[in-house]
Parts: sequence; structure tokens; C-alpha cells
Amino acid sequence: MLISVIITTYNSPEFLNKSLESFLTQKDKNFEIVIADDGSTSDTKELINKYNSKLKISHAWHEDSGFRAAKIRNEAVKMSSGEYLIFIDGDCMAFNDFIKKHREISENGFFARGNRVMLSNSFSSRIINGDENINLINVRKFIKLRIKKDLNRILPLLRINNYPLRKTKLKKWKGAKTCNLGVWKKDFLHINGFDESYVGWGREDSDLVVRLINSNIFRKEAIFSTGLFHLKHEINSRENFSKNDKLLKEAISKNKTYINNGYKKNGSI
Repeated sequence: MLISVIITTYNSPEFLNKSLESFLTQKDKNFEIVIADDGSTSDTKELINKYNSKLKISHAWHEDSGFRAAKIRNEAVKMSSGEYLIFIDGDCMAFNDFIKKHREISENGFFARGNRVMLSNSFSSRIINGDENINLINVRKFIKLRIKKDLNRILPLLRINNYPLRKTKLKKWKGAKTCNLGVWKKDFLHINGFDESYVGWGREDSDLVVRLINSNIFRKEAIFSTGLFHLKHEINSRENFSKNDKLLKEAISKNKTYINNGYKKNGSI
């Protein structure tokens, strides 16, 4: 089974470089990457071109017209070839067992909710500068980093192969985000992907998860298995959040599944 990793980015080539670099050493090689580029300048395209000979990688791009992550993720999925999709952000770095663990967690009838560890500015800078390699950091070093507050937590970094609580939050949408989310492409298409009515930061990923659950695709925890590192950066504008939050509440109250303004429009892709 080919896995398609959809990586969202916008004018952050230094972060995207570290994210892509983390996929060079994956133990499981049966994957492709599609960059969901929300209108970056040519610097990002030039970076992606450098990885063409190293990774199976494609580039979905549209003009910069504000935060349109929902739309560009749909466009990226259209370029994908995998049966299974993993959504992450371009400021996230994967451990070398990330694809392997997501494959192990994947199960028909479920989406997989992973999590992440937030890094400090100083630790993020050391990683970007090449002074740290996340795959060479042992448990003792992680504990030291946590004590120094270079990490906001360390539990997501633990690996528990037979974690017994993977199916205890089947209908919980909160906390499931596209910084680390696995979903079968057939289930994604069944609800018509992301709702492109969400413009501006926030809630488009929650909406997707709500509609998956409403269509009887339930949550499976991928914690203690697929944790990511999240590099520190400036926070995106939240000016449209209240509008998007209203859309999410409507999706919940109306028990929405399929939406019209999504992957397909007017009966065509």
C-alpha cells in the first residue's frame, strides 16, 4: 500500500527543508510526498526541486490569496497516488519510524490521530542549523531538553506498540488535527474532502474530522507511536477564526457528512 504524505506549507522553506529531510531516512520507503503550497514564492519551488532525486515528491501550488489550507490540501490530494493519506504541516519533523508506525496503525473504518511535541525557539534554531539530529537523541537527552523547557512535553515521543487505549475516543473530534492525521483516501473522498468555505486559519481540519465521524469513520489514537517534532514559528493570524468556528458548529449541529464546496464541485473534479 502506497502512503501519500500531504505537507502544507507557506513561505517557510527553512522549515520545509527540515521536514523533507526527516523523510529521507524513513525505515518504510513505500510512500510519496505531495507539498500543499498555499501560495509560496519561488524559493519553496526551488527547495522542492532539490529533493526530486531523493524523494518521490510532487508540488501542488496556487496563488497567494490568503490562508486557504483547505483548498490547497484538496488540490494536493488530487495529485496523490496513495490509498492512505497522512496530513502534516511543513514545520513538523518526523522520526524515522513515522511512516512505518502510521502503516501499522491504519485500519479500515478509522482515521488515525497523531500528536506532536512543541519545540522552543532555541532548540528549533539548533535543528534548523543542523546542530541536532532528532533520530540520534536518546531518552536521557529528551528528559534534559524537557527540564530546560526546550520541549513542551515528552510523552508523545514514547513508543508503546500495544497501547491498549487506541479506541477509547471513537467519536471525539477535539484534538485531531492535520498536523498529524491519517485517513483512507476512500473515506476522504466519500465526504468530499476539506470544505473550502473555511478561509483563514482554523477549524478546517476539525470540520473534516467531524464529518468523518458523522459518516461512521471513527477515531483511532496514534499516540505513543507517531509523534512529531513541531518547530517554533510565529503564530498565524486568527482574524477569521470566529467565522470558521461558526461553520464548524453548523457542521456539528446539522450532522454534516458530504459537503458541496470541497474536493469535487458541480459533479466534476
